[in-house]
Amino acid sequence: MKALTKTDFRFKGQKSVYHGKVRDVYDINDDLLVMVATDRISAFDVILPQGIPYKGQVLNQIAAKFLDITSDICPNWKLATPDPMVTVGLKCEGFRVEMIIRSILTGSAWRAYKEGCRELCGVALPDGMVENQRFPEPIITPTTKADEGHDMNISREEIIAQGLVSAEDYAVMEDYTRKLFARGQETAASHGLILVDTKYEFGKRDGKVYLIDEIHTPDSSRYFYSEGYMENLEKGLPQRQLSKEFVRQWLIDHNFMNEPGQTMPEITEEYAASVSDRYIELYEHITGEKFVKTEDEGDLLARIENNVNEYLASIK
Repeated sequence: MKALTKTDFRFKGQKSVYHGKVRDVYDINDDLLVMVATDRISAFDVILPQGIPYKGQVLNQIAAKFLDITSDICPNWKLATPDPMVTVGLKCEGFRVEMIIRSILTGSAWRAYKEGCRELCGVALPDGMVENQRFPEPIITPTTKADEGHDMNISREEIIAQGLVSAEDYAVMEDYTRKLFARGQETAASHGLILVDTKYEFGKRDGKVYLIDEIHTPDSSRYFYSEGYMENLEKGLPQRQLSKEFVRQWLIDHNFMNEPGQTMPEITEEYAASVSDRYIELYEHITGEKFVKTEDEGDLLARIENNVNEYLASIK
């Protein structure tokens, strides 16, 4: 099994390239973006030294599917997926905030709540809640979008006061966030899952707000299994979940949380293959479809480059 961990393409009209933790984003003529979902995997703000075969294909195809089935709710950046690991779309001016929406008290929100926090990003939280309990209704808890380091929680009022987003644009983003999440919850429920929380990113182009980046993937979202949810909640037991949390837990079990003095454990081919199997399992549960591995007889990089070049030539 091959894993794609690095790209360095030179597409016609290419202005720049941005290498993120997982995706490599190529700017074409300041008009289009070619987003390559690599097989890199990150946890605790660090990229693991070993790639995960098929992870890029899994994430790219989940995001593409959900961009398509939510396009009636709001415009999004996607134009085409010329390769299983690539999405090409419109370049937008991204807002410097991420819209996080939560339906259940868990993760970082629960940790803050347990320590006495009763207000999160300007949203009042009810007293007496327990871990993994549903909120009366989903809450939006935005964060700043940091180039380096950790994103920081921020309220709607602070976002507008700091000029990060205008009041008008924020109202649009908030409306889209709630509608996208409701659609995601409906889709998840049809596959026996609960969409617990997720994040959306938005940008602007020609005066219009667009949904950008990925949507409803296991890297940007948390899912619980519906079966057993109430029983586990009543007994105070952990929920069965679909996310990349299992990778974080493996690192914790091997004494790594990216803290000073800690050493990254060895990522063997066997472990990478097991993570690959889990991502494929995630794909099949989240989409309700069988995952078809794109087997490549030759050079993976050459395949992607050829597919992207053919697409770019076709839209001249």
